[in-house]
Parts: sequence; structure tokens; C-alpha cells
Amino acid sequence: MARADKAAAVAEITEEFRASNAAVLTEYRGLTVGQLKQLRRSLGEDTTYAVVKNTLTKIAAKDAGVVGFDDLLVGPTAIAFIKGDAVAAAKGIDTFAKENPMLVIKGGMMDGKILTADDIKKLAKLESREVLLSKIAGAANATLAKAAALFQAPLSQAARTIAALEAKGGAAGETAAPAPAPVAEVVEEVVTEAPAEEAVAEAPQEEAVEASAEAVEAEAAPAAEESTEG
Repeated sequence: MARADKAAAVAEITEEFRASNAAVLTEYRGLTVGQLKQLRRSLGEDTTYAVVKNTLTKIAAKDAGVVGFDDLLVGPTAIAFIKGDAVAAAKGIDTFAKENPMLVIKGGMMDGKILTADDIKKLAKLESREVLLSKIAGAANATLAKAAALFQAPLSQAARTIAALEAKGGAAGETAAPAPAPVAEVVEEVVTEAPAEEAVAEAPQEEAVEASAEAVEAEAAPAAEESTEG
């Protein structure tokens, strides 16, 4: 490979490292061209799966600030540069490796940290970003639905109670009890009727006094007559 071509290849790999949030190194020895195409399609548009030269990749990784890849760059190497959901890409690679044992996962990198082959497999067992977002959205919708039900329940109960009372009042017709009088009218009636009640209470007392006076006068009359005659 000419020096210019090498420089272009290093620059391209360097840019892939910088633009990716994760990368998975694999050994593809024994896979057919058709199988590699199938793997690329399964990883989606956000992941670029490319066969690389180890010497050039070491230089590119160093230029991109990725440290710790040298031990992984042994034998035929292809790298999946992941720009989207790392979990989804790891699942795709792990699933393909199980169905095609010729694909060997060497390790990888995510957010600047080196991952082992076991780390990649553990990552593949996690739930993808889309699944997590759908669960969060489902939980939020369920919470909103519960809140709406709590708010609507008292209103609906009140509406049913009012409707029941109106229906009962309509069925009662003329036998329904009259509405209570306003507070002001009740107070006025109490104030107005109070003197009459007091007068009724005082009347027997005045009659009793008058009767006592008449009795005293009646008793005093014979005494006066006796005194005159004597």
C-alpha cells in the first residue's frame, strides 16, 4: 500500500474512532462475504463494520486518543464502529456470533474505556435504549392515567350525587319539604316574636298580684266595719 493510501486509511479510521461512542473488535476468519454483508445489515445504519489492518489501526487509535487496543489487534480484525445505541449493536454482534461461531468477539471500547469480550457479552444482555424509553413512557402514561382517574373520581361522584338528589326531588313532587328560610328571616322572626312571649309569661304574674291585692282588701273590710261599730 502506498504511503498516501496508508495516510488516508489511518485518517479514515481515526475519524471513525472519534465519531463513534463505542467500538467492537472482532475476528472474522472463516466468514464468507455473504455472512459479512448479513452482519452489516443486522447492525443498522448507525454502525459501520469494516475490515482493518492492525498496524494502521494502532496508529489511528493513538491519534484518536484511544489507549489499550494494541493487545486486541492480533490476527484478522474487523471493527464495528458504533454511533448509535451501543447495547443494540452489542446484541446484534453477540447474536450473530452465536449463530456463526466463526465470528469471535475480541473486545471493544465505549466512551473511552476498554471493554473485554465478556464486557461486550454483558452489554448485549442489557435492555436497549428504545426498550428503556418505551418502558419509561409507559410508566409515565400509567401515572398520568392514575392521576386523571383520581381527579375525575370525586367530580363524577359529585355529579352522580347531585343527579340523584334532583331525581329524588322531582319524584317527591309536592310532598317535598320546603326549602329552609334564609338566616336573616329566621333571626328577624325570633327578634319580633320574643316580646310577645315575654308578655304572655308576665300576664299571669300581674293577674296573681291583682288577685292578692283584692284578697287583702276583702279581709281588711270586716275589720274596718267592726272598728267603726265599736
